[in-house]
Amino acid sequence: MSYLLPVLPYSYDALEPYFDEQTMKIHHTKHHQNYINNTNIILKNTAFSSLTIEELMSIFNEISLEKKTALRNNAGGHINHSLFWNSLKIGTILNNSIKSELDKHFGSFEGFKNIFEEIAMNHFGSGWVWLVNQNGILNVVSTANQDNPLMGKIISNTYGEPILGLDIWEHAYYLKYQNRKLDYIKAFWNVVNWDEIDNRLQK
Repeated sequence: MSYLLPVLPYSYDALEPYFDEQTMKIHHTKHHQNYINNTNIILKNTAFSSLTIEELMSIFNEISLEKKTALRNNAGGHINHSLFWNSLKIGTILNNSIKSELDKHFGSFEGFKNIFEEIAMNHFGSGWVWLVNQNGILNVVSTANQDNPLMGKIISNTYGEPILGLDIWEHAYYLKYQNRKLDYIKAFWNVVNWDEIDNRLQK
């Protein structure tokens, strides 16, 4: 089985003015496609080529391949971006179910946002910030490069089921925001697909 670039459920300009059309197009068709191409090459004719990307992540620590580091970077890039695209949509509403969960674990929605933004700003270099479900406890964590919490603690230094993730690689925001990383992080709240986040929380 070869992985395919997922079709976005919206046009490249649908997230304007928060996420610009040019960045979205390059990010999706160039960066994400490259991760998929590399992953397919690495997995070709291996015992892991028939696994879904989620299955691959769940056993990543047990995988023995010569190009495991490259697989980590590229397969991680594929699942991270697949989760990211589906987390984006303008006009959805933070419902009471999500708000109640965030209140319970972070004190308030504003408390959650502050922690998320602080971790994002303090993460040095490329990576991701995640809201994760860690055995029923919601937590905010970051991962380096294209690591994903599903890879487990030994690989990613954290763990959990990803609920919401933000790409903080410079390629995700530099065309529009340049070095204004905080502006990009704050703009993110305008494009979170709360319907999708609610679905992930319900699982």
